[in-house]
Amino acid sequence: MPPARPLPTVNGMTGMEARDTELKRELDASLQARRELGEEYESALVDSFLEKVDQRVDAAVERRVRRQFAESQMAAARDSRSPGATDSWGERFGFGIVSLVLAVPLSAIGAGTAHLPGLLVTWVGIVGVNVVQAARTSPGLFGLRRRGSDRDDDWKD
Repeated sequence: MPPARPLPTVNGMTGMEARDTELKRELDASLQARRELGEEYESALVDSFLEKVDQRVDAAVERRVRRQFAESQMAAARDSRSPGATDSWGERFGFGIVSLVLAVPLSAIGAGTAHLPGLLVTWVGIVGVNVVQAARTSPGLFGLRRRGSDRDDDWKD
């Protein structure tokens, strides 16, 4: 009978980085059991350890698949909500009224502190806020398209 070569330990292995301490302990226990029980139990010990590794891999893959599925559902839910569908006419009308009501005191403050330049800056800000709101609620208003629009047909073969 040839002399038994020493079995490697997890720390001595170069092809495996044992990041999972529990799996490392399992491998050490399997190697120790192999030393104590001998070669006749080697295949059973290897099969047992590989089953544990297989369960770990399956669990990791399942977690990744679930996470990717949840992320794709979240992305689909975000894309399906178009601002035009959820914004009512009343909301747009209310925004315009509030904008005009706030324009009066803001104009007075701007004109009172910086005269004509202050008044112009105030109204540029008011118009800018309303343009952004209009572009958000009506994407086609300024020739803008929503992301994922089907109007790119001329680029398809």
